[in-house]
Amino acid sequence: MIGVIDTDGECAEWAFPAEPGAVRTARHAVRGTLHEWGLEAVGDVTVLLVSELVTNSLRYASGPIGVRLIRRNPAAQGPADTPAGGPALLVEISDPLPDPPRERVADSEDEGGRGLHLVAASSQRWGTRHGKTGKTVWFELALPGE
Repeated sequence: MIGVIDTDGECAEWAFPAEPGAVRTARHAVRGTLHEWGLEAVGDVTVLLVSELVTNSLRYASGPIGVRLIRRNPAAQGPADTPAGGPALLVEISDPLPDPPRERVADSEDEGGRGLHLVAASSQRWGTRHGKTGKTVWFELALPGE
């Protein structure tokens, strides 16, 4: 069962069990929230990147997977306390595994191994940070027209 942890205007947060349906359910929740916020312009790329990161969490971690969306204004600070360049969507995927993900070069015949490369290529910034009970992988997308 999905529990909405917090939805407060410019922030939405969910916890998904580490079960096969988590990726599909996370995509649906993210797309719905972006629609409510009028951010359909970044919907496809956001949903794709969330799918990649939730899949990674599901593959390697055994506990709940957290997803958080934050619609930031230009005065907000970034995840590493660096100034944001303008309006942005910050997306965070958390799981209880403490090991940070590693970007690797996938061979042409590999079925996986491209997720972090896709995140790096599609977002304006991304990174990881350790928490008390695991890690968070985050990425930021510029919001056009704001």
